[in-house]
Amino acid sequence: MSHADFDKPHAFAATWRRMLLLGLVLIPATIASQFMREVLPYGGRTGLELAIIIVFGVLFGWISIGLWTSAIGFVSLLLRRDRYNLVRATGAMRPIDPAARTAVLLPVFAEDMRRVGAGLRATYESLAATGQIDRFDFFILSDTQDPGRWVDEEVAWATLCREMGASGRLFYRNRQVNLKRKSGNVADFVRRWGAHYRYMVVFDADSVMSGEALVKLVNMMESSPRVGLIQTLPQPMGQHTLFARMLQFTGHAYGPIFAAGLHFWQLGDGPFWGHNAIIRVEAFRQNCGLPRLPGRPPLGGDILSHDFVESALLRGGGWTIWLAHDLPGSYEELPPTLLDAMKRDRRWCQGNLQHLRLLFAEGLFPAHRALFINGIMSYVSALLWLVFLLLSSGQAVWQALKPPDYFPTGPALFPQWPVWQPQWALLLIVATTVILFAPKILAVLLIIVQRRAGQFGGVLRLLASAITETLMSALLAPVQAVFHSKFVLFTLLGQQVGWGAQSRGDASTRWAEALRYHGLATLFAAVWGLGVFWLNPAFFWWLTPVVAALLLAIPVSVLSSRSSVGRSARERGLFLTPPETAPAPVLQDFARYLAQAERAPVRQGGFAAVVEDPAVNALHVVMQGLARGERLSAAILARRQELVGKVLRAGPAALAAREQKLLLRQPRLLLDLHRRWWAQGARPSPEA
Repeated sequence: MSHADFDKPHAFAATWRRMLLLGLVLIPATIASQFMREVLPYGGRTGLELAIIIVFGVLFGWISIGLWTSAIGFVSLLLRRDRYNLVRATGAMRPIDPAARTAVLLPVFAEDMRRVGAGLRATYESLAATGQIDRFDFFILSDTQDPGRWVDEEVAWATLCREMGASGRLFYRNRQVNLKRKSGNVADFVRRWGAHYRYMVVFDADSVMSGEALVKLVNMMESSPRVGLIQTLPQPMGQHTLFARMLQFTGHAYGPIFAAGLHFWQLGDGPFWGHNAIIRVEAFRQNCGLPRLPGRPPLGGDILSHDFVESALLRGGGWTIWLAHDLPGSYEELPPTLLDAMKRDRRWCQGNLQHLRLLFAEGLFPAHRALFINGIMSYVSALLWLVFLLLSSGQAVWQALKPPDYFPTGPALFPQWPVWQPQWALLLIVATTVILFAPKILAVLLIIVQRRAGQFGGVLRLLASAITETLMSALLAPVQAVFHSKFVLFTLLGQQVGWGAQSRGDASTRWAEALRYHGLATLFAAVWGLGVFWLNPAFFWWLTPVVAALLLAIPVSVLSSRSSVGRSARERGLFLTPPETAPAPVLQDFARYLAQAERAPVRQGGFAAVVEDPAVNALHVVMQGLARGERLSAAILARRQELVGKVLRAGPAALAAREQKLLLRQPRLLLDLHRRWWAQGARPSPEA
């Protein structure tokens, strides 16, 4: 297939593939709904039974999308005959045109700069090894508001520039006004510096990418002038808790066939996941100015899940979006604990529900409207499952408490006998089980057929990991469903989410914290289970997996957050992944640099360092520019001078964070403060 083909809209292939998927979803869902009607005692003739059938049909269709996506991905990877594979069509890595400059963007918000620096350094040096580093620049784009972390970021940037010899190629900017969060951060870069670059690669703070992958991404963009964005499939790495290791295993074992299936259905209408992707800067500048949604948050205001919207706007502007699902060398970290994952999902839930406001916006392609629906259903489906279980429990309780109604629709010649069809119920359970577990079976089978089991510790360890992961998922799924249900309800009721720094690296959930977040669900499960058991013991056993999972939520959440448990699993060969059994050079470098940074002695930083340390003071003053702050009014300048006097009398710790930020924006005052601090005796700060 020629590169020019990737710049066409793929209308015919995309249409028939998506019509095929629609048929594969709707037809089985309709049949399953009919089976559910046969299962129910009154055959769906009561309002409660009709509601059960409708909700079940929607959910059956929803989960079957995953089955067919994984199945087509399995076939695609097994046969390796994808004529629309952009990675293979581009061929080997080639020299980049000197005019095709690329910016690598690292948006950060109150991050651990040891982790950010290790990932950036590993990526930078891997790129340098390709001999094409002069085609790239790196930007640390900070939205950090904490004054101490802001100074530490500047010091980390200067250290990286010195140690890597990256001066003039690695840049840092702290944004004073955090308008529109990460999307506003990237948009600010495009406005300020975008004209100097043809492409930009957007990272997250935990991203790592090999130099070969970066060069290959640019090669693909250069070969296809109408491609606006190429999204890689970031592979999870680097975490040690049991929860994170389980997610890492699923990403490596099951992720590839699902991503290949997404590529098959989406073609040039692919997604943008917000990071580890390359974007054509001019296309982004022309099309991706995000509107502010009308109304108040959470459904109005700034768009949180901006990535899906940006890819939809790019596609609407005539640019194609591709998923490079088989490009190696793209990595990310995952949340270390269940609670950290749920905190992230809380933000994602609100962002995806905002897309309800955009479903019928003008100029969007149907495929991207479908992506909006998919994101919405990722969270609403949890609420539907809970509703389905509650409706089913209500039906069981109703049967136990109320005598049969032989004439539910009024006078009739013959009574309507309530009939229970256990054979249809068993068939539905088998069908649902197949849909849920078939993708995992196909993924494991593909690994074995392709002789990749050694990357997971061998066939036996691969199978043991898959079985253990399935059991763990069965315990975690009901807990996650309860969280997602609450998120949907809270968002619809008007409760918006804040913007905090993400948890990265190893963490641990305390018992008190687990009780706080899981206690209500555990109590609800106990009351629910006991009530159903008392009124309808036969139905109780159908609920056992869900009730048991919720009752065990607290210990499972705590134990799965422990690094010691995760390392013990690794020692026994569970959840091994390719980055562990055969780590790429860029990951080896990342691990080494991170270990060095964590072993390094802790030096005084933050605002106190700007006041006391000559090097840090000079660095920050130069970064701010001496001209800044010269136009202050006499009254404002007098208030700033009062803060200077307060520091000289009581030390840097005497200022509140807000006061520290005010002085950090005034370089001449900081320079004067530093000189006066040393002139009065240079005593150590209480923070030291």
